[in-house]
Order: sequence, then structure tokens, then C-alpha cells
Amino acid sequence: MTFPGGTIDVSRKVFIHHFCPLILRSLFTVIFFSVMGSACPKSCHCSERNGLTVVQCSTRNLEEIPPDLPHDTVSLLLSSNHITKIPNQAFKNLPWLQELDLSRNAIDTVDAGAFQGVTESLRALDLSHNHMQSVPKEAFARLHAKISLSNNPWHCECTLQEVLRELRLDPETVNEVSCHTSVQEEYAGKPVIQVLDSGINFCNFHHKTTDVAMFVTMFGWFTMVIAYVIYYVRHNQEDARRHLEYLKSLPSSSQISKDFDTISTVL
Repeated sequence: MTFPGGTIDVSRKVFIHHFCPLILRSLFTVIFFSVMGSACPKSCHCSERNGLTVVQCSTRNLEEIPPDLPHDTVSLLLSSNHITKIPNQAFKNLPWLQELDLSRNAIDTVDAGAFQGVTESLRALDLSHNHMQSVPKEAFARLHAKISLSNNPWHCECTLQEVLRELRLDPETVNEVSCHTSVQEEYAGKPVIQVLDSGINFCNFHHKTTDVAMFVTMFGWFTMVIAYVIYYVRHNQEDARRHLEYLKSLPSSSQISKDFDTISTVL
């Protein structure tokens, strides 16, 4: 094809107009994620593993999970800090995260959506040596990671039983997941798995407790109704007795008639 000033190859023109923008966008994406991946939190140390980032934040006196973590983090080590809570979507911008160590903190609260965004990628999760007594059932939903929950002051009841049933617990520490307290006091201090394997069902205790509470409430209402009826009857009996005595104290109609005749005779 001929134009004033020279000849332009059609295929070259198509390449420039259609493929160059795609190449530039791809290059921009690579550069963007490279920059994101290289941004390491000030309180942490970052290193490279197979082209991805390992973030070492252990023993840094952190009180919360750093918000500015590299996008390409594959391993996040946050052990031995003072973190107390895992909030919703705390790791949502870490699609490559495989290892998460939050052991030896002071975590007592795990929000229901704490691990949203990493449920598919996460392979190892360590929450041992914290202050957790219970967690919502939704918190670990769809997690495929091997999880360590040992050395927490767990309260053994129905919700914890349902949570553990769905998890892949670390076999090396599973016997260290113990009941600190329990709906049945005789199980306090015993490994949760050992108690459950013996045939104990904490959800049955939950239902029985609920039934007893309902029975006590109904009995209380019934007692109040009976007491009110007795009071009402006695109160009305007393009023009726006083009214009857009043009527007896009134002169009879025959007496009134005799008195009237006497007055008439005198007049």
C-alpha cells in the first residue's frame, strides 16, 4: 500500500496498533507487581524465595498485623509479638501466601472473615500459644491448610467441636489442643481429640442445657401464674367477706316497715 511520503507494510501497522498496547500493559503489570513485591514493611525483614517474598516480622513488638505487606508474599512470619486480633480480610491482598505463623502472640479474637482471600493458597497456619478460647465457625471455612491450635485456653463446647471437625490439624501438636474449661467440668485439662474420640458430643450437652433452661423458664412462669391466681382468689374472698358483713349490719326491710308504722301511729 502506497502513501505520500513512503510505503507502510500493513502487517506492521496492525502490529503497532493492536499488539503494542497489550505489550505495554503487560510490562506495566510486571513492573507494578515487582514494585509491590519489593515494598517491605519497616519493622520487618524481607528475602526472596523462588521469585517470591518471605516476610520475617517475628519478635518485633508488633501489636497488629502490618497492613503494607508485599503483594507477592509467600511466607509471613509474625510469631512472638503482641498481636491480639486477626481482623476481617487481614490477608486479602496476599494471593500467593502459603505459610502464616502467628504463634506466641496474645490473640484472643479471630473475626469470621479473617482468612478471606487466602483460603485456597494457604498451606500452613500456626496459631499455637495464644489466648484463644473460641473461634467462629466461619473463620476457618474452606481452609485447606495444616493448622496448629495447640496451647490455647480452649473452652470445649459445641461450636469448638464443629470447628475442629472441619480442620486438618497438625498431627504433631493435635494432642496439645486441650480443654482449658468445658461445659462439663470433668473434661477440663484433657485433649479435645481424646474427649471427642471417646464418644463425647458437646452439642448434646448444649441441647440439654437449652432444654433445662427452657424448662426452668416455663416453670417460673407457671409458678407466677399460680401465685397470682391464689392471690386474686384470696383477695376477692376478703372483699366478699367484708361486703357480707356490711350487708348484715344493715337493718332488714321488715324492721324498717315496723318502724314506719310506729311513727305513723304516733302521729
